[in-house]
Amino acid sequence: LEDVDLDVRVGERVALVGPSGAGKSTLLLHLNGVLSGKGMIRVMGKPLGDTALREIRRHVGLVFQNPDDQLFCPTVFEDVAFGPLNLSISPQEIPHRVERALRDVGLDQSIRNRPSHHLSHGERKRVALASVLIMEPDILALDEPSSNLDPRNRRHLIELVASLPSTLVLATHDLGMVMALCPRTALMDRGKIWADGETRRILADARLMEEHGLEVP
Repeated sequence: LEDVDLDVRVGERVALVGPSGAGKSTLLLHLNGVLSGKGMIRVMGKPLGDTALREIRRHVGLVFQNPDDQLFCPTVFEDVAFGPLNLSISPQEIPHRVERALRDVGLDQSIRNRPSHHLSHGERKRVALASVLIMEPDILALDEPSSNLDPRNRRHLIELVASLPSTLVLATHDLGMVMALCPRTALMDRGKIWADGETRRILADARLMEEHGLEVP
């Protein structure tokens, strides 16, 4: 990343678009301290640093592009319940939270005792999303959430995310999803932000899009 200056207000929905290797995922990974570098990052008004990292991670729910980087427990239930269990939430409440989170992402309760790695890639992506939604984060950071989803589940995902009150930072190549969810878009390329503004204006700028390896949707 180079000279990135991005201010996202509470309740805003911002898309990060750009060609592969633009820096979208790298930027997301800085939001809750998975990566660190020079410069200043503030989350909920607090500087991101070692002393505030644990608290900030409660506010920022990050869903990785590859669900296999996020799922590591023996069963789906344990993967989804992992976060609440580590926040000392009542054990009696956790099964209800897991049930709701799985339902929200369109997964049947019958998979709760299956190993996550036995599921399809699209199902694993939804389990990873459920493991974040169960934490009820103030900020939701999604990295290519619609990849490997069939049209029905992609539509379900868009409807779900649209219904959430969380601030949203969405990194994706899915420009249809961007138009459905994000009034604001930042176009990234080679580690920089080249444009930041109204989604419809940026995505309709054929010259800008072509210069950065994208097509007008």
